[in-house]
Amino acid sequence: MQGVAVLGATGSIGKSTLDVLSRHDSDYAVIALSANKDVEGMLALCLAHRPKMVAMANEPSAIKLQELLQQSNLSIEVLSGVEGITKIATLPEVDSVMAAIVGAAGLLPTLAAAKAGKRILLANKEALVMSGKIFMDAVKEAGAELLPVDSEHNAIFQCMSPGFEQGLSSVGVTRILLTASGGPFRTKSLDSLHKVTPDEACAHPNWVMGRKISVDSATMMNKGLEVIEACWLFNTPPESIQVVVHPQSVIHSMVEYVDGSILAQLGSPDMRTPIAHALAWPKRIESGVERLNLFDVARFDFETPDFERFPCLRLAYEAAKAEGTATAVLNAANEVAVDAFLAGQLPFTAIPQVIERSLNEIESVAVTSLEVILDADEQARQCASAAIKALLR
Repeated sequence: MQGVAVLGATGSIGKSTLDVLSRHDSDYAVIALSANKDVEGMLALCLAHRPKMVAMANEPSAIKLQELLQQSNLSIEVLSGVEGITKIATLPEVDSVMAAIVGAAGLLPTLAAAKAGKRILLANKEALVMSGKIFMDAVKEAGAELLPVDSEHNAIFQCMSPGFEQGLSSVGVTRILLTASGGPFRTKSLDSLHKVTPDEACAHPNWVMGRKISVDSATMMNKGLEVIEACWLFNTPPESIQVVVHPQSVIHSMVEYVDGSILAQLGSPDMRTPIAHALAWPKRIESGVERLNLFDVARFDFETPDFERFPCLRLAYEAAKAEGTATAVLNAANEVAVDAFLAGQLPFTAIPQVIERSLNEIESVAVTSLEVILDADEQARQCASAAIKALLR
């Protein structure tokens, strides 16, 4: 039986992971769960899955959860803060860690799991966006396994020949085709984008996701972050990755080979498919996903992404090419800008303006340590906050 820790358990990926695990409870044991501050959500998960240990990033939430667990006669240890989440990610009885914490908050616990030699099911793209080389070196040195859970990266992984770690050319790959739905504003007039609301931005046409990731999909920053993540996962420069807008979200990504072949992975837009694949790899297990009916889909459409409509994608490519701390700055500025948009403080079209200003004002330096990354992250957050104040004057 494999022991599993789910980081970000109350989010959409976490819940989908627990759904898959519940279908195979003779093969997997839920050892530990983490969340930010959703006490009621975590209590429900504890009642359903009976983990040995849980961690809440927010300390008052941890105290409240402990009280509720005692009232429910559940003997579950409750930890708090980054230290608590890091502890559950490195428990000896944990074999696999689902890294599904949204944003930069997921970096340190996921990196700790890598250093502990765990099988990491990576749904937190920021870990690689912020600390690519450091993270990949930790995986290699500790003998950890890194399996992508983002539907696009998981699709690429399934289509990729063994040995790709040595470089795409060594396995005959010429290009990665990273698909994108285009989000809810793919065909909306550019003139009207400054008026869109957070609820409109979060109404994704195909996927059910958290609000931050939904906004990233609407700006296509999500795809930009995925480009950067793919560079590290598949040891390739950004020039070898082509984003393809595919509104149906049925082809999750493709890999082009030197002989002209293009391999694609298809499936219903349901995150339980890549989760089940990563959990069981190299085997296959049932995921609970509704089977794809190609006759219902009927057609596949493809478009070139429009950088005027999606400037965040352009900025992500530029940060990837700049290397160093530029990608950490990109990620931090985006998190601050998206938070301000969701709070009703910033227009949708100002998100890329905040990010571009931060990239222009903060020099990208070589990543020599984790401290360098965290310093760049803090500088970018301060710069982005100042940019938002300036825009609102």
